[in-house]
Amino acid sequence: MSEQPYADLERSRVRRLPDRSSRERALVHAILDEGLIGHVGFAAEGGPVVIPMLYARDGERLYLHGSPASRLMRTLARGVPVCLTVTHLDALVLARSAFHHSMNYRSAVVLGTAREATGLEEKRRALAAIVEHVVPGRSSDTRPPSEFEEKYTRVLVLEIEEASAKVRAGGPKDDEADLALPHWAGVIPLRLVAGAPQPEPDLAPHIKPPPYAEHYRRV
Repeated sequence: MSEQPYADLERSRVRRLPDRSSRERALVHAILDEGLIGHVGFAAEGGPVVIPMLYARDGERLYLHGSPASRLMRTLARGVPVCLTVTHLDALVLARSAFHHSMNYRSAVVLGTAREATGLEEKRRALAAIVEHVVPGRSSDTRPPSEFEEKYTRVLVLEIEEASAKVRAGGPKDDEADLALPHWAGVIPLRLVAGAPQPEPDLAPHIKPPPYAEHYRRV
């Protein structure tokens, strides 16, 4: 896998506060790998559409899945341009002035063209990758999809043609004239925390939560 940054292309260039942007593959991949939901944008009949979806990354491609009857899946399978974004909210930034309030975040934007998975093996690999992305260790600890389930699930492969990241970190950027104001300033950190596993009522009593469920975390 190439370690070179993604190309600085016009379509995916960050124009607002470009000093916060990055083309580094490792950063883009880390943002994608930590995320669970990607927002997929595409042009559809009647206007642009943005849909939240599960996804998984495998090298320089992303896997998406859904019903064959889904408008999103049918449209993307035709090879239309796709934009997928992932954002992590890390903190609320409170400044002395309302104008300088902000948020700390990490975001990634991926542009590419989707295609339908070719062959049963690629489809199975993609479905296992999606399960593994959501809960590492789970794909080998569950019943795999049946032939019926595979038939009625469409898998798309989104090749990463362009990508960029944007990150804000640190405290508020107060104006020097506001530093003496009697208002609290700082950050309120935010993070996603998993609760204790809750077993289904019909689960056999001897089946205990696996380690990946008891100690689940995204980072």
